[in-house]
Amino acid sequence: MLSVQLMKDVPDVIVIGGGPVGSFTALKLAKLGAEVAVFEEHNAIGSPSHCAGHLSIRSLRNLGLYPLPREIVENTFSQANFYSPSGFKFSVHLAKPVTCSVNRAAFDRYIADKAEAAGARCCLNSRVQSLLIEDGAVKGVTVKQEDKAERFRANIVVDAEGISSRILRQTGLAGLNGERLVYGVEAEVENVKDMEPDAVEVFLGKAYAPGFYAWLMPRLDGTAKVGLATKTGNPKEFLQRLMLKHPVASKQLSKAKITRTAFHPITLGGPISKAYTSGFLAVGDVASQVKPTTGGGVVFGLTCAGIAAEVADEAVRRNDVSSHFLQMYQKRCADTLGFDFGVMLRIRRFLDSLSDEKIDEVLRFCARIGLNKTLENVEEIDFQGQLLLKILTKPAMFAALAYFLKLYLSANP
Repeated sequence: MLSVQLMKDVPDVIVIGGGPVGSFTALKLAKLGAEVAVFEEHNAIGSPSHCAGHLSIRSLRNLGLYPLPREIVENTFSQANFYSPSGFKFSVHLAKPVTCSVNRAAFDRYIADKAEAAGARCCLNSRVQSLLIEDGAVKGVTVKQEDKAERFRANIVVDAEGISSRILRQTGLAGLNGERLVYGVEAEVENVKDMEPDAVEVFLGKAYAPGFYAWLMPRLDGTAKVGLATKTGNPKEFLQRLMLKHPVASKQLSKAKITRTAFHPITLGGPISKAYTSGFLAVGDVASQVKPTTGGGVVFGLTCAGIAAEVADEAVRRNDVSSHFLQMYQKRCADTLGFDFGVMLRIRRFLDSLSDEKIDEVLRFCARIGLNKTLENVEEIDFQGQLLLKILTKPAMFAALAYFLKLYLSANP
């Protein structure tokens, strides 16, 4: 990794943030032949880690990132168990592993190393303090390393800073919807009991994760990741309640020892209305490119990072980094993900409208009509709108959607 002082020439593109989305943007840009520099404020890529790292194998493969090195993959999953607030279990057994859990720090470093190998320059301990804005256009950044601040110019700045949105606000763009945030906690635990090694556990209910859900993911070494997010209250207190009082989770976790804990907000409001301006693109969590259903932002963020790299490279080659040209980024992202975001936002509103009693009723109904059999050959979990189109004609899915619509309309007259 380079220090700021070693980079004196002007890059085509500066990327703010060395997380997976920022590094993937740099990787794609470097492969296109662009000169790109990444400024990461921390002293190591992947630290601190906030995400559980539960990812779709198919999506990673489509992005050119799978198979991953063995040391990155902690487990693969072919089963999901959903528990209602009363403890009722609805299980979906898939024909083959569809998702994996990854060591997020190692995963982030893997993408950053690929970016460097392709020619990107990654600068650690380099906090972007502000944007350089001239005549309404972004022209570069001011970077602080230790006690020294220095200006760096570039044709385009790509903001992959994450959910804080500190830099985005300097452009005057409207940020993510603060009313659609939930607050998450993710913990690593030892001494977990009765885990199914290839199953992700999902716990629903307002008593344990109001406005979202809780999860448990086993690792192959016998440890696990457990976490949740909540719209209200203290996520740490809800985690303790889950581990000690949930009718199912407590049997698995009451004796567990927490070895690491991380806290982070998650945006569920769908993409921001405008993620570009002259000389500037926003990508990833800062642009709210996060699934409203599950809170997963890695795959959609990486997808938009690839689009941002293509548009930025084309803009530099055309010598046109105007807002008018860069709006192509927003359009391509909408063309790729807009339908799925629209469906997932509606699903999120439906889930939020359900009482605990209705959640229990829904899962029992899904079990009764055999919806798990309809889902057993599913491979795509990220593009959920497209998934629904594929299975909509299945009798169980059609019955389920009719039932869900009736529930939604009764809760939202």
